Amino acid sequence: MKEILYLVIPCYNEQEVLLETARRLLKKITIMIENEAISQESRILFVNDGSKDKTWSIIEELYFQNKIFSGINLSRNRGHQNALLAGLMTAKEYADIVISLDADLQDDINVIDEFVDQYYKGSDVVYGVRSSRKTDTFFKRTTALAFYKLMSGLGVDSVYNHADYRLMSKRALQGLSQFKEVNLFLRGMVPLVGYKYSIVEYERHERFAGESKYPLKKMIAFALDGITSLSIKPIRIITGLGFTIFFLSIVALIYSLVVNFIGNTITGWTSLTISIWMLGGIQLLSLGIIGEYIGKIYNETKQRPRFIISDKLISNDVNNE
Repeated sequence: MKEILYLVIPCYNEQEVLLETARRLLKKITIMIENEAISQESRILFVNDGSKDKTWSIIEELYFQNKIFSGINLSRNRGHQNALLAGLMTAKEYADIVISLDADLQDDINVIDEFVDQYYKGSDVVYGVRSSRKTDTFFKRTTALAFYKLMSGLGVDSVYNHADYRLMSKRALQGLSQFKEVNLFLRGMVPLVGYKYSIVEYERHERFAGESKYPLKKMIAFALDGITSLSIKPIRIITGLGFTIFFLSIVALIYSLVVNFIGNTITGWTSLTISIWMLGGIQLLSLGIIGEYIGKIYNETKQRPRFIISDKLISNDVNNE
């Protein structure tokens, strides 16, 4: 008995790419079913994240044309991570294995076979890792490298050059469902689930239509969410900085007393100004970091739902096509 595979694709304003994405994924999953690599009950699940264009109507059309396509419609836009989680938590009720990928298909779907092979060899999680970043700009390549190094330095267990292209088994998804936090950073949460994992490398393509849904502003916000959701080291750095400044102030106090006793009381305007600006900047930065954590605590304590599904189109009957 072959395993049931669900492909989960979060969508936000993807009308330009959705039909082509559906065509390519249908061809891929059909070949895998014919080769008996997966069950004929396998599905392609699109998650509409409150799109403002025709994304949901296209998903509905695909579903009524071929029941291999499925769809869930969120009540409003909740962001990529929440939409992805909604798809994963829905798919785990029907599937044995789930692969998540983006709607633009920059991730190479030809390695899906290798993902499944690694699962059959015993891996509960298979990470898709980019073999190179030659399609990225110098800025994006440099900042991505800096981000991963920073995450590693802060003690966050993440996979280098891995986004959200991954396979998860049913039991890995069951483990993920036990994480109840509102502030999601799945790239850091999935490694916390544990279980055996493997890595599959692939070449990332250019987006074939539409525009990126992750401009610089969103990328920075996403990075901050990842750091503050999974590590408390920034708070500890503030504590260490506080102790260091306190120690330096004691040294400065002793120095001032000694200078006063020997009669050399000329004050330095430059050093005083620099000290005021430096301490003021450190205090504001520290307050900002602490504020990030307090804001996340505030969101977590309210325990609001991470997503609400308003419509669901999933068929378990392969003969209804």
